[in-house]
Amino acid sequence: MLTTNPFDDDKLHEECGIFGIAGSDSAAAVTALGLHALQHRGQEAAGIVSFDGEEFHARRAMGHVAGNFDSEDVIDTLGGSNAVGHVRYSTTGASALRNVQPLFADLSSGGFAIAHNGNISNAGTLRKALVRRGSIFQSTSDTEVIIHLLATSSYRSLLDRFIDALKQVEGAYSLICLTSEGMIACRDPLGVRPLVMGKLGEAWLFASETVAFDVVGAEFVRAVDPGELVIVQKGEVRSIRPFEQQHQRPCIFEHVYFSRPDSIVDGTSVYSVRKAIGEQLALESPVDADYVIPVPDSGTPAAIGFAQTSGIPFELGIIRSHYVGRTFISPGDQVRHLGVKLKHNANRALVEGRRIVLIDDSIVRGTTSLKIVQMMRDAGAAEVHMRIASPPTRHSCFYGVDTPERSKLLAAKHDIQEMNTFIQADSLAFVSIDGLYRAVGEGQRNMAQPQYCDACFTGDYPTPLTDQDEFGLENQFSLLAERVN
Repeated sequence: MLTTNPFDDDKLHEECGIFGIAGSDSAAAVTALGLHALQHRGQEAAGIVSFDGEEFHARRAMGHVAGNFDSEDVIDTLGGSNAVGHVRYSTTGASALRNVQPLFADLSSGGFAIAHNGNISNAGTLRKALVRRGSIFQSTSDTEVIIHLLATSSYRSLLDRFIDALKQVEGAYSLICLTSEGMIACRDPLGVRPLVMGKLGEAWLFASETVAFDVVGAEFVRAVDPGELVIVQKGEVRSIRPFEQQHQRPCIFEHVYFSRPDSIVDGTSVYSVRKAIGEQLALESPVDADYVIPVPDSGTPAAIGFAQTSGIPFELGIIRSHYVGRTFISPGDQVRHLGVKLKHNANRALVEGRRIVLIDDSIVRGTTSLKIVQMMRDAGAAEVHMRIASPPTRHSCFYGVDTPERSKLLAAKHDIQEMNTFIQADSLAFVSIDGLYRAVGEGQRNMAQPQYCDACFTGDYPTPLTDQDEFGLENQFSLLAERVN
């Protein structure tokens, strides 16, 4: 029986990754390569839509980019010089083929494909109103709400109708849209989710992260500004800013975990920020130990920073298997219980008899931390100290991150000492919120006007949460997500 890995639900899952290119003879092939680079942002499904000047072509599939888009025969079916792609981890809507993006619709103005990273926090409310007016939805994704708002808008031009639709939605979105006239890329007025633009020859590119440009050989030009729409038509680029200017609140967890360490986010190296977080941890919560050991792979840069600042040697005390995906064969409960060792195993020869500091990026439910601490003790570690490269995650995210309900977050129910008792470590400490802000170069958090969206740590949500208010927290994500068999 094929089952979901029971340890996958103890991480804050990636949101989604989007990629678009306008003006390339190899648009679909470049898009597939760009999606490969963004695979860490979503592993459930992938899709590409292209336009050849007359027709739109689409392929969507469950699973990874590799295996679905690495065949010349497949790429040849996606003709045209413009293409948009998406890798998905579902945050709203069921994990099913009808929710795989880019979504496509035939509008009165022509074909329209949309790829979305983020989450519309009033999608349920808007959907109810649209259905009452006669809209018929084909998916359970919040992204489809944007299509219906666009289709029912009273404005004449496609661009004006699109802007009208965006002015009705709340929450977080970075969007790349493909039309018969060109491409539109935009970012919500707060800039919660990232989006960057680049150049490859005469072609213009957009992506969730700069690493996608590195992989396809493109030049990074700049970030798309919060509230900005960039329109590419016939090789010409123009920018408009139709929204009232607001204080920016990009997601700080992009620096902690979501983005690849070789990306540049908000003008800063993600790798450098993660090392700096480790440095802050060493200064704020020092400990006597023999080795600093990362929980692979997300804890590695912070562990390097912790080791360099503390003077404690950095070692690989946990070896990760890179051949375990999000599913595995599980014939019974006993094998399920041992599942963590499929992904992580202790380097017994190194840790036996040693005092170790484990560095990880976050604690969500705490179940994996408990098992990793126990794994270190089983390997003979004399002491096991845990240091976390983010503040305690006490609140759910409604902006495109698949966090559990708040009642299932360990830090929402327990203080740090109680959390330490739960994971059975010798000590536990988290980087402070000001320490995190210092690591990203901000000095400290501005309490009156925070520089980032840090709601998962502080509960300070930067937008209204209409669906939560109307339908309740527990139903926020289930509202659109009836299961699809």
